[in-house]
Amino acid sequence: MFKSLSVSHIAAGLTAVVVGYSSAVVLVIEAARTAGASPDMVVSWLFALGIGMGLSCIVFSLRYKIPVVTAWSTPGAAFLLSAAAVFPLSEVIGAFVIAGICTLACAQSRALTRLITAIPTNIASALLAGIVLPICLNIFADVTQAPLITAVFIATYVIAGHLIPRYLMLLLLVLGVGCSVWLGDLSALNWQVSVAAPVWVSPDFSVASAISLGFPLFIITMLSQNVPGMAILKSYDFKPDHKTVLSGLGGLQIALGPFGGFAFNYAAITAAICMGEDAGDKREHRYLAAVVAGCAYIGLGLAAGLVVMLFTSMPEVVIHLLAGLALLGTLQSALLNSMVQERYRKAALMTLVCTASGMSLFKLGAPVWGLGLGLLMLMLERTRYKKTPSVANTQSNDT
Repeated sequence: MFKSLSVSHIAAGLTAVVVGYSSAVVLVIEAARTAGASPDMVVSWLFALGIGMGLSCIVFSLRYKIPVVTAWSTPGAAFLLSAAAVFPLSEVIGAFVIAGICTLACAQSRALTRLITAIPTNIASALLAGIVLPICLNIFADVTQAPLITAVFIATYVIAGHLIPRYLMLLLLVLGVGCSVWLGDLSALNWQVSVAAPVWVSPDFSVASAISLGFPLFIITMLSQNVPGMAILKSYDFKPDHKTVLSGLGGLQIALGPFGGFAFNYAAITAAICMGEDAGDKREHRYLAAVVAGCAYIGLGLAAGLVVMLFTSMPEVVIHLLAGLALLGTLQSALLNSMVQERYRKAALMTLVCTASGMSLFKLGAPVWGLGLGLLMLMLERTRYKKTPSVANTQSNDT
């Protein structure tokens, strides 16, 4: 194996990790803090995620000799950032375990898989758009207090996004560190490096947290991460046993959930980095890029204390800018997909608006109500189409 390892494999694997990690680590840290995690627990979250992603990348890639790249759920982290605050940390952890059990059950059951994937893409995209919209709006939340920093970040996003899109988030991350040093927030830090340690939080289970956190986390991750990830593998003609991989990812989430491993899933965008020609001329050796990525994830997991110290010391304006700009691409894609078909637009719009509102009723969060209202409207629309065939035919011709 090591004889076949090339510079292309190393470069592709490290690039995938840098792109994936830098674009969402702020969200993960903020989600942990929102959920009530102590500083040691925040470190534990990144430790568990790094170890879980690293092991799954390495094991599955070596098992199938194809690049199987896994990741945490960025939409899942955004969802937790908006929904986890109303529950005790132990129930949030319990929701992670429930989501892992759902993933494991979904992998074993074709009927359940069909049921989950039967949710229209428009509604799922609207749900995702509603989750990330408030975070993206925070890009301009501090413009009055920090107009120069906001302008610099936006200008960098526009220019670098045009010239070097692959390294955009890395550049923004470097800019964030530079701004924090300039503002003096990082100058007094203790830069001693130590190996991160996991912190166990005993999970508690409740109906409210299961419905408001566990099931939505599973659905969001399945529809926005696993399904696209499997599609990308198929587009490159790589065919792992999805049942085995999803079962393993669900098992990892159950085992590492109490330490903060909130979601493990197929990677999508970063996975493609390890599958194309940039990952090596020989297709049969490209799995080594995913193995390199796995080793890098484990390294970052072990150094989670340093990562958390760096990001938790950043000014709030920098955190808002990094998180919001990182999700702009996700928001754009979700908005476009949610409105593609005219007959789904009203239901998708209701899902988006309700989810973005941040409302909570009967201990059920906005994403649950948004998804429920969207599906209800969709059922009513379909009933109307069945009763008026001429309207349905006209609608189908329009789309």
